[in-house]
Amino acid sequence: MAAIPVYRWRLAPEGLATRRQLRAKGLRPGGQDVAAQLERPRRRRGPLVAYLYSIEHAKPVRPMTPAKRAALAKANAARRTCPQCRRDAGYVIPPSLGACVSCAYPEEQRAA
Repeated sequence: MAAIPVYRWRLAPEGLATRRQLRAKGLRPGGQDVAAQLERPRRRRGPLVAYLYSIEHAKPVRPMTPAKRAALAKANAARRTCPQCRRDAGYVIPPSLGACVSCAYPEEQRAA
């Protein structure tokens, strides 16, 4: 396996992009191998690494199908539904709470 080129932060050549940059342009890697690696130095935990892909070989993002849209809506609704009171909380319930604010802190709700 050949070694891939490594570039310092902000010094990558034109024609290469990260996954996030490709997505912003409406593209995806499309099965291509990593073209290069980008490293950003950090003091404590070693360098931050981002993989770069060729924009030329990238493919368009697949369109959202009605089935995918429905599955995504169902998953998001499940993240908003409180497992204790079964109501839509109106926000994504954080895993640290595990329930809506009303169920997680009932004594504070009664005092208000």
